[in-house]
Amino acid sequence: MTIGERLLKLRRERNLSQEELANVLDVSRQTISKWETDQTTPDFDKIVPLCEYFGITSDELLSGKK
Repeated sequence: MTIGERLLKLRRERNLSQEELANVLDVSRQTISKWETDQTTPDFDKIVPLCEYFGITSDELLSGKK
């Protein structure tokens, strides 16, 4: 599973729209879409906020390992 697939799964599990997640992270909805479709990956400065928001470790986000 890719980072984008993991992000999509996490977002859907919480019934969030891309817009809602984008607002939390102070990015555009298009940025979330690009992450989820693996067109780009989150910038380093967004990894920690993503992990904190979803309550996961960076290992879980980046590699899928718990």
